Amino acid sequence: MADDTYLFGEFSMSVPERRLLRDGKCITLPPKAFDALHLLVRRHESLVSRTDIFSTLWPGIHVSEANLTNTIVVLRKVLGRDAIQTVSKFGYRFTLPVTGEPGVTQAAYASFVRGKELLTERSPDSILRAHDLFLVCIARDPQFAAAWAWLGRSRRLLEKFKGHPGTPELAEAAFQRAFAIDPDLACAHQFYTQLQVDSGQASQAMIRLASRLTRHGDDAESFAGLVQVLRCCGLLEESVAAHEKAAALDPTIKTSVAHTHFLRGAFARVFETYTGALYYLDAAAWAALGSTEQAAALLRERLAKLNLGPVMSVLMGSLLAILDSKTAEAINIIENTEVVREPELLFYLARHLGMLNAAELAIRMLRRARREGFWSSCTLKQDSAFAGLRNLPEFEREIRESERLEAHASQVFRQTLGSAAAQQVP
Repeated sequence: MADDTYLFGEFSMSVPERRLLRDGKCITLPPKAFDALHLLVRRHESLVSRTDIFSTLWPGIHVSEANLTNTIVVLRKVLGRDAIQTVSKFGYRFTLPVTGEPGVTQAAYASFVRGKELLTERSPDSILRAHDLFLVCIARDPQFAAAWAWLGRSRRLLEKFKGHPGTPELAEAAFQRAFAIDPDLACAHQFYTQLQVDSGQASQAMIRLASRLTRHGDDAESFAGLVQVLRCCGLLEESVAAHEKAAALDPTIKTSVAHTHFLRGAFARVFETYTGALYYLDAAAWAALGSTEQAAALLRERLAKLNLGPVMSVLMGSLLAILDSKTAEAINIIENTEVVREPELLFYLARHLGMLNAAELAIRMLRRARREGFWSSCTLKQDSAFAGLRNLPEFEREIRESERLEAHASQVFRQTLGSAAAQQVP
């Protein structure tokens, strides 16, 4: 059964009873230390800023930094020094694994934790197994909002990695269920942004993130979402600025800014910011810098070892064929792969066709990417991959249309995010 208890490490914490137990034995904490622990555990997947801790523990009262430092020292003496990570000048992060939360049955939470672990592996098989665990989790506890959000994320990844039909609609339904239970759930907002931009709804994502920033002020996750949203709208400098704001709020946060740097032509910066599971982008950056042998070697190694879905297969396989001077094979890979709700992927494939001087196919692909929600006039005007197309009237029309859409997106951005974020994201 569900109860009112958080579980982490060897501890259990009941907030209504204001009681902390270690292996069943009660531990006495000062009131402020208990409140600080509750805040850190409740937001255990995020950095908790010093400002948030001060406003929670001492609302409307000015106290010295020593008060917060002493509170953290008290907690570390009880929990262990490594239980709370200090992010210098920014805040603190709770690092003990949380294995139970109030209102969620233990059986459901165990499935939830294992599902999240599997999803980080990002292989098609692990995503499918995670998806099934989230379903089990929800069957056990239909009101578990975070499980609905992670289910939506896994369903979107299944389409990307395994080509499962119909999953965007199922993912949308899962996210809407999560929002219905908890409208302010951080992970739901984070994951839903990715679904929206893939579905050509970047403007709607802008408005939603603006509303969230209005409620929460400086929110690193919302700025991280804007990195992708703004890139989809061709606002590349604003995308970089959103990344910088997110990183200023949480130096450990991960964003998709590497893709923004690539589209800006700042290929060397891709290597600084492309982290986690490496598939395509660093190889494409090496190729753009002229190191074609290194790029081809990376692609061959990964294509041979990794269990890739259709999205990465077409992206990596077509680039490798181009680098190996196999023009017909590259075009065949691109033309014979069905791409659904992946406008950014379409733009990359158009770039590949531009590298091959397949003008008609490239322009058709660019037009489709734009209509489905992705454009970048900066890339069209500056990337050498499109050099052979720039004297064509149809290509010039694509540039003008992208510039028109970017001007509109910039206006929407200023209007909807002005009070919350636009002043901080030039």
